[in-house]
Amino acid sequence: MIGAILAFLFLLLGLIGQRKPGFPVEKAIKWVNSYLFNLVLPAIALLYIPGIDPSWELLIPVSAAWLTFFLSWLVFGILGRILRWSPQVTGCLAIVAGLANTSFLGFPVVEALYGKAGLPVALLMDQGGSFLLVSSMAIILGSLYSHQSGDFKEIPWKILKFPPFGFLIGTLIMSLLGWKTPDFLIPFLSLIGKTMAPMALLAIGLRFRVEKADLSSGYFWMGLGYRLILAPALVFLIYKNVLNPESLTFKVTVLESAMAPMITGSIVAINYNLAPRLAALLSGLGMVISLLTLGCWYLFLG
Repeated sequence: MIGAILAFLFLLLGLIGQRKPGFPVEKAIKWVNSYLFNLVLPAIALLYIPGIDPSWELLIPVSAAWLTFFLSWLVFGILGRILRWSPQVTGCLAIVAGLANTSFLGFPVVEALYGKAGLPVALLMDQGGSFLLVSSMAIILGSLYSHQSGDFKEIPWKILKFPPFGFLIGTLIMSLLGWKTPDFLIPFLSLIGKTMAPMALLAIGLRFRVEKADLSSGYFWMGLGYRLILAPALVFLIYKNVLNPESLTFKVTVLESAMAPMITGSIVAINYNLAPRLAALLSGLGMVISLLTLGCWYLFLG
């Protein structure tokens, strides 16, 4: 509860900051993004990924996050070509709508609705799904859609030199080899990891501004419609043939797929200058709207 209150205060701080005359908004956003990508995401990777024991049982709920991300890329990639959207809008929607807020929003919602028994599935979807995706595929898409011109051979180098991606590869190797993060680092990494939600919401607050034109934006409603309705509907239809529809694993998998767009996914889009206002609106206002749709999904699942 304290963490949620603190995160809300940082969101409020960002909202106040962007409206204060003379406040260096762009410089503040750049600093926060640098902190998140160069310190927080590597710390979280080192904290959680080596502790994941690879097994086939993990793949079922985790695969739902990967399925909805790649489907988002496919759907908005095709729509972008047909409707001639800018690469920035296409990339923003593919990344932000493709990633669900499985931790900051997902963990407390799952615990409130299904108890602590649902948290292991939620944790799997977050660490094996959303976090791996935002540290790898989201960065790849960000590099692709933000690349204006020149030699496309530069893109792999841009990805490889991005700190979260390097730490992700390193920690995945640690997980496969059975190497654990040294115990003396855990308290330090945990402390850094706890700053992720407040700092991410600070960055969102610095960009978040709702205007009438935003609410009539087709981009916004298509992105939110995919994330809150289409993605969980597809997970429900596909995974009911794999899992018992009455099982807790199935219900949590569908509900986590119905979460609002991931805050960190929006930060990636903002960092690559992929329609920053749209990215902030999707994760910020999307979180509020998702409370209604999540209630509907919960009642539907039983």
